[in-house]
Amino acid sequence: MDYSKKLVIRVIAALLLVLIPINIFYLFLLKPTLFLTFISMSFYEPIINSNSLIINNEILVFISACIATSAYYLLAGLVLFTKDLSLKRSLKMFFLGTLMIFIFNIIRIDLLIYILIEYGVDWFNKIHLIFWNFLSTIFVAGTWIFLARKFKVKTIPVYSDLKYLVKKSGKI
Repeated sequence: MDYSKKLVIRVIAALLLVLIPINIFYLFLLKPTLFLTFISMSFYEPIINSNSLIINNEILVFISACIATSAYYLLAGLVLFTKDLSLKRSLKMFFLGTLMIFIFNIIRIDLLIYILIEYGVDWFNKIHLIFWNFLSTIFVAGTWIFLARKFKVKTIPVYSDLKYLVKKSGKI
């Protein structure tokens, strides 16, 4: 398939991604996240109640941000906007990246629950803000860099397409 057709397909897929509510990831990942956290925190004897865990009278509601929906959405966008990826390689990158984000998120949630139970709400809030503001962004960027190296990606999302299109148009 030639570049133009692939680009149109990628842009349409990206537009569809934008039209699909970001919470689609929440719907698919809420239960696995809750159940794995329930299992890993079993020594605290948690109780699952809808979209929350109750541990030592603390109600932990798993909202969209807790499930890291934005990270999956960003990863999908990066994969879609990367020039010269085959469908097979794109899917492999997305699923490996999704698995990495999922595992990191479970570890993050477990650590935050441990801090909440053992050290209290003040420490929980401080550490949670560090994760929220810094570590999550660094982890998603690091995941993308790892995937790009592992799959030997030579192009930069969006930039490589723009550079190619400008060159083809004869403006440079």
